[in-house]
Amino acid sequence: MQRRPGRKARAFCYDGSGMKRLKALLRSEAGSALPLLLAAVLALLFANSPFDWVPDRLLATRLTIDVGGAGLSKPLLLWINDGLMATFFLLVGLEIKREVLEGELSRPAQVALPIAGAIGGMVVPAAIYAAFNWNNPVTLHGWAIPSATDIAFAVAVLASLGERVPRGVKLFLLTLAIVDDLASIVIIAIFYTSELSTISLVLASLCIAILLTFNLAGLRRIGPYLLVGVVLWVCVLESGVHATLAGVVLALCLPLAYPSEAPNKRPYLRLEHALAPWVSFLVLPIFAFANAGLSLGGLTMGMVRDPVTLGIVLGLFLGKQLGIAGGAALAISLGLAQRPRRTSGLQLYGASICGGIGFTMSLFIGTLAFEGDEHASLVRLGVLAGSLLSAATGWTVLRLARSAPAA
Repeated sequence: MQRRPGRKARAFCYDGSGMKRLKALLRSEAGSALPLLLAAVLALLFANSPFDWVPDRLLATRLTIDVGGAGLSKPLLLWINDGLMATFFLLVGLEIKREVLEGELSRPAQVALPIAGAIGGMVVPAAIYAAFNWNNPVTLHGWAIPSATDIAFAVAVLASLGERVPRGVKLFLLTLAIVDDLASIVIIAIFYTSELSTISLVLASLCIAILLTFNLAGLRRIGPYLLVGVVLWVCVLESGVHATLAGVVLALCLPLAYPSEAPNKRPYLRLEHALAPWVSFLVLPIFAFANAGLSLGGLTMGMVRDPVTLGIVLGLFLGKQLGIAGGAALAISLGLAQRPRRTSGLQLYGASICGGIGFTMSLFIGTLAFEGDEHASLVRLGVLAGSLLSAATGWTVLRLARSAPAA
């Protein structure tokens, strides 16, 4: 007699719900940070295994592109940091443009609080780092490393708490991170630029003029913009200005929306939606794998006590929360801004702590501040430790905090 499947047997029948939940997770704010986290973990595993030589040898491989005798030849690591990350900055530029046009940055009454927090969240960490490295001009060059906030990880921490975190808190941190990214772009352009090449700058300016001409002529197709953008990237790369800034310039030159144009027809929105999954699931994980590897076997107390490590850890963990919360509190006390509705002071402080998650941009600025491997391990140790402390503490505070009663 054949036994009919009971409740337990039916529980193992595949109905596709697991795959649906996985797809929903990957599309969510929390899920978008998973590939980045997995790549960082993989880099740490390789760096602490007998195969630690594999990433180093792979990243040292030279790739050459030659067109008619003119070309570029760089190690794979520089193609990632200078090339792939330009795509990330293009997406950041598109997001900033969207927020300025029709998002949170378009409403002055709602943007004062995160702007005040972002200013404090950049000044205080930089001051803490500078205090530890004031007597060393070489390490002092990394003052901007703890000033950056990683949008993907910071928003993912808040998203993991669901409805426990009010929407106003999420918007505060998201807008703050966007302002933070914009300020980081300016810092890179001004303070982390090598010797300039006049010819390359002239050619880059010509590319920008062509992009603006496309815009003023009403050209709506994305292809010509991207083609000129690639040439712009090469010119900026050879000019001495960091090549990733070409992505931001390209984003700002893309045409705006016509008043009667549907959102899905707007060129910059279409490009943003097309780039987002590639950046989240390919560009940032590759960057994390290439730059997050840290050998724990070589970790010493000297590295932990090093001014670079201490400046980054304390800058991210203490400087960020004190600067963001202090800047926001000052804006509220002066009547320039208001606390988001149904948001308690503890919840706002928890979001400020999460602002100390500086993984991607902090590692990136670290690669610009220090050439070679002399300080690379110190930067990685400081960024990983400061970001983990901020993520764990911020999540705990937000988990325990209660929303303020509705007015």
